[in-house]
Amino acid sequence: MNKLYTTIHGVAIALFLCLGYSALAQQTNLQYFRPYDKNGLNIFETSKDDTSAFTKARVRVGGNFTQNFQSLSHQNKATPVYNAAGLNTNKLIGVKSGFNLAMANLNIDAQLEDGIRLNLTMYLASRHHSEAWVKGGYIQVDRLLFLQSDVINKIMESVTIKAGDYEVDYGDQHYRRSDGGNAMHNPFVENYIMDEFATEIGGEVYFHPKNGFIAMVGITNGQLNPTVVKPTKIDSATGKLNKYPPAFHGKIGYDKQMSEKLRFRIMGSIYAIKSGSSNTLFNGDRTGSNYFYAMENTLATAGGNAFSGRYNPGFSQQVTTFMINPFVKFMGLEFFGTYEIAQGRVITEKNARTATQYAADLIYRFPRNRENFWVGARYNTVVARQAGAKSDITINRMVGSIGWFVTKNIMMKAEYVNQEYQKFASTDIRSGGKFNGFMIQASVGF
Repeated sequence: MNKLYTTIHGVAIALFLCLGYSALAQQTNLQYFRPYDKNGLNIFETSKDDTSAFTKARVRVGGNFTQNFQSLSHQNKATPVYNAAGLNTNKLIGVKSGFNLAMANLNIDAQLEDGIRLNLTMYLASRHHSEAWVKGGYIQVDRLLFLQSDVINKIMESVTIKAGDYEVDYGDQHYRRSDGGNAMHNPFVENYIMDEFATEIGGEVYFHPKNGFIAMVGITNGQLNPTVVKPTKIDSATGKLNKYPPAFHGKIGYDKQMSEKLRFRIMGSIYAIKSGSSNTLFNGDRTGSNYFYAMENTLATAGGNAFSGRYNPGFSQQVTTFMINPFVKFMGLEFFGTYEIAQGRVITEKNARTATQYAADLIYRFPRNRENFWVGARYNTVVARQAGAKSDITINRMVGSIGWFVTKNIMMKAEYVNQEYQKFASTDIRSGGKFNGFMIQASVGF
C-alpha cells in the first residue's frame, strides 16, 4: 500500500508540473501581486504601484516544486537516557547522503474585481504532511471602486486591506523563507533556527504612501486551529480559567529606492497575545525543515520529527515578540539582518522566559542587470531559556551558499552548513551537538 501510495503521489506531482509548464505561456498578470518566480525577489508587502489593467475576472494557477540532495553528518555528547524498551533515546540516528522527500505547492490566485484579489495556497506534499493540506486563503483589497466614492478612492491610493486565513505578517524574514515547495526567494536551503511562521484568521490594514513610509496593524484569532470549545485549563500565572483573546501584530518602517543603485529598507514588527489555546508563531510550519533527521534519535521519522535543526521556544500560551529587519541593496550586493527578542511561556509556567535571535545575510548577485547567479553567507544564533532551566542555551549556525537562476522559473543552489549546540543539559540529545555538511536544492516556481 505504501509503495502504491508513493507511486501515485509521484505521478501526481509530475503531472502537476507538466500542466504547470504548459500553462506558463498562458499566465496573465494580476494586480498588486508578488510573483512566485525570480521576479518576486526582494518584494515584501505588495506596493501600491500597479501596471496591470483590469479587464475581467480571471484565475491564475501556479505552483512550486523543490527537491533536495542532502549530505549531512551529526554528533553529540549527551548522557544516555533509556526508555522502557531499553533503547537509548539520546543516540543519534544514522544518516547517509541521498535525496529527501520532494515538496510541492499549488497556488491559485484570482482577480475578482478591479483592485480585489483572492489567494489560495495548498501544500500538495511536504515532509510534515505527505498528504495535501490547505495552507490558507485570503482576499486582498487595493481598490473599492464599486462604492463610487471619490473620498474612499483617494484613501485607497495608500491603503491595502487583507482578510482571511493568511500568513501573519510578523517580521520581514518570512518573505525570504522557504515554504514547502516554494524556495525561490530564499538564497539558502533552510530557514532560521527559530522559524517565525503562522497562519491565523484575521485582518491587516496597510498604509504605504509613495514617500516610502509603511505602517500596518493586524488582529487575528491567535490560533492555527481555531476552536469554539470553551477552555477548561487553568492558567498557572493567573490561577484563573484560560481565555482566548485575539492576537495583535503590527509593522512600521521605511522602504525607498534612494537612487538607481541603492535601496534602503528598515522595518520594526511586533506580535502579542496574552493567552491562547495553543499559539504556534514559532511552530506553525506545516511543511518541515529541509535538514532531514539532523540531531534526531533512532526512533525518529521524517514526518513525526519534521523540524530538525530548528528551535521552538515553546511559547504556546503567551507571546510578546519584537523584530527589527534592515535591508540594504547596493547594485548586486544585499544585506538583510534580523534582531528579535521574544518573551513567552506555556500554560503551566508562572513566569515568562526569553529567547533572542540574531541573523545576518550577505548576498552578492551577478552579473549586473541580470543577477542570475549569487554567492552568499549567513550567520544565525539563538540564545534562549528553556522551561525549568536556570541558564540559557545557545545555538549557532554558519551557512555558505551559491546559486543560479537557470531561468526566472528554475533555480539551483548549494550550501555548506555548520550548526552547533551549546550549554544544553547533559541529558538533552542536543548536548554537545553538532551537524554539518552539504545540501543541493533544485526549485521551480511559476
